[in-house]
Amino acid sequence: MRALTMLIRFSRLALLSAGLCAVSIGTAAAEQKQFPVDPTWQAECGSCHVAYPPQLLPAASWDRIFATLGDHFGSDATLDPAVAADLLRYAQTHAGRAANPAPLRITETRWFRHEHDEVPMATWQRKAIGSPANCAACHRQADTGDFSERGIRIPR
Repeated sequence: MRALTMLIRFSRLALLSAGLCAVSIGTAAAEQKQFPVDPTWQAECGSCHVAYPPQLLPAASWDRIFATLGDHFGSDATLDPAVAADLLRYAQTHAGRAANPAPLRITETRWFRHEHDEVPMATWQRKAIGSPANCAACHRQADTGDFSERGIRIPR
């Protein structure tokens, strides 16, 4: 009888553990926000750097960035006007929540600073990383918009 009671308790514990794991996995999947991929966005923006997901900046920031493509952080990123208009529309449609003022750099957002506050300056200065703007150095799936902690590998 005692063995049967122990078996029942163990079975209940196993079922509870499995249920908690399923809820945890579902919650993590829900937290991972996917963004609709635009092939032109990937090609044009991704030719020089990670094609940052539009959700990382508010619409006002994208407006400012597209208005100054001739001097895009020191480079001429001028696009065909029709392509630029399409990409701006994509960025505005999928932009993040409004921030005031609208930062030009993702690294200036409150979200970025909060998520990376434990990263020492010496880490950013490693040759394999170079700067906080090099998301793909640590986030192996940055090109797909996956910045989750499970995909991080910090280069030495």
